[in-house]
Amino acid sequence: MSPTATASPAPSPAPKPPSGAKRSLMGSLIDATALLRAASFKEDSYVAAALPASDLRALADLRALLATHPDQISIWGVPLNPPPSDAPADERADVVLLKFLRARDFRVRDAHAMVLRCAAWRAEFRADAVVDEDLGFKDLEGVVAYMHGWDRDGRPVCYNAYGVFRDREMYERAFGDGDRLARFLRWRVQVMERGVRALQLRPGGVNAIIQVTDLRDMPKRELRAASNQILSLFQDNYPEMVARKVFVNVPWYFSVLFSMISPFLTERTKSKFVIAREGNVAETLFKFIRPELVPVQYGGLSRASELENGPPKPASEFTIKGGEKVFLEIDGIEAGATITWDLVVGGWDLDYGAEYVPAAEGSYTLCVERTRKVPAAADEPVHNAFTAKEAGKMVLSIDNSGSRKRKVAAYRYFVRKPSV
Repeated sequence: MSPTATASPAPSPAPKPPSGAKRSLMGSLIDATALLRAASFKEDSYVAAALPASDLRALADLRALLATHPDQISIWGVPLNPPPSDAPADERADVVLLKFLRARDFRVRDAHAMVLRCAAWRAEFRADAVVDEDLGFKDLEGVVAYMHGWDRDGRPVCYNAYGVFRDREMYERAFGDGDRLARFLRWRVQVMERGVRALQLRPGGVNAIIQVTDLRDMPKRELRAASNQILSLFQDNYPEMVARKVFVNVPWYFSVLFSMISPFLTERTKSKFVIAREGNVAETLFKFIRPELVPVQYGGLSRASELENGPPKPASEFTIKGGEKVFLEIDGIEAGATITWDLVVGGWDLDYGAEYVPAAEGSYTLCVERTRKVPAAADEPVHNAFTAKEAGKMVLSIDNSGSRKRKVAAYRYFVRKPSV
């Protein structure tokens, strides 16, 4: 169950709880797997064989309408009305056209008009060039709107958090006048275009992103104009580009509002929405995104620059029941080896400690981290390292016996052999 070790590792057998654990880690992992299965989500298919005959007819009709235009129409780098040729058709075109058709409930003429408006907007906005522009918002990248990692199905994830604009100076800098607002909107489109470029736009491929929106401290009234413009831009020009929208740190009144409007939303629309109250963020995000790809500020293990060197080492996931104490043992550590570990528990509010147990009989157990209370508000995972002077094992203890709440958790470790 432990992840594959990194380069030059010591032997890394699967961690196991000793006999003193109240429940096995295996049982915790099984619980976590069941939780993830319950979160399954079926995205609309773009494979022709899976489409009903009515959808295929609408697609053919839209193609025919676009073929009558003398000028080439291209969206997201995909030609939608190429001249007749003997070359195989670009399968990406059907994926793009199906997005516009679905946005208009397969009303062909409405979808056709939407395609033309989008193409005109992209030409006027110079959307194809925006990705490489320096718009002066470097300090907002990784804070306000940014792409980070991917979900369990390979979809890119876009995070949005506007709480920073409660600061008046930051607000004025981004939205202080019409020119600043226009520049901010262009930057927000830039982030979206980066997400689109990460898509495959092919039948059976990755064709949509996941959006995570953090509502903590979001200044509702002040951002109303910008929010409305962003929403309008994306609805008109990026149809069906979001497979799921996850709202985190949701205030109580948002849940009430959503329950009021929910009866008026289609089941298809509601299936894309997920709402997570404060204290339940990690558990919600882990259903869709692996812990090593969730940013640390949302209860995950991923730091801002970690993905620059490729995919991170996978974490092992487990759950801790209310009233339970779990021990994680990492054995097979050689003398002189260094072990580094990361641990995170959603909603913390429990006791954590670490000790090193030498393998030699008669040696003393070493306290590596004194048992301490980790508060519910902890916003960083445990990250520590220890160099062993003799062979043995590391034991991490997670004590949830003071809580009745089940919690999701994840950890990973790296063992580096001693240098010769």
